Amino acid sequence: MALLGYNAVKVFTATKAKEREELGEVMTSWLRRNEGLIELVDTEVRQSSDQSFHCLTLVVFYRKLDATEA
Repeated sequence: MALLGYNAVKVFTATKAKEREELGEVMTSWLRRNEGLIELVDTEVRQSSDQSFHCLTLVVFYRKLDATEA
């Protein structure tokens, strides 16, 4: 049963500078691989840091489509 319009969540996260730079491409690649299988409902971008580490998180809320919906 879908909660608030979504029934699945995918989290992308990176702490190293190179990984943070590539995070958008990683997410886009995942979305393309799942095209026609999911319906994007919402996204959130989160950033956290302390004196040593900086973490970037992309959260994708989506709905898995039934074969009849695709």
